[in-house]
Amino acid sequence: MTQIKIYGTTGVLEPRRARLSDVLHGCVVEAFDYPEDKRAHRFFALAPEDFYAPAGRSADYTILEVNLFTGRSVDAKKRLYALIFERFERELGIAPVDVEITLVETPRHDWAMRGLPGDEVGIDYRVDV
Repeated sequence: MTQIKIYGTTGVLEPRRARLSDVLHGCVVEAFDYPEDKRAHRFFALAPEDFYAPAGRSADYTILEVNLFTGRSVDAKKRLYALIFERFERELGIAPVDVEITLVETPRHDWAMRGLPGDEVGIDYRVDV
């Protein structure tokens, strides 16, 4: 399971929302061998006065919080980071300095979905990539 929260300012996220979701999903699919038909993205578009950025960032500053089952290798995670940085810059015009990514890993038994604990739900993809 992978759920992604995308934080940024309204002026940056709203005009790019669909394209950003497509680019981001493509990165997850490639890095984690994730199914094409599974996408759970949540956009948090904030007013500039509600979204402070560290020094040296532009108005494009974007934070990605990726919640996922425990099990992906360090190499797969680093591949995800590299794909996001490269494709966000090439396809969205968002420089790597303006992107921050946090992975939050959770054991399957600490999730619940479809009426069952996550470790009892059959999934049709591998987590150990």
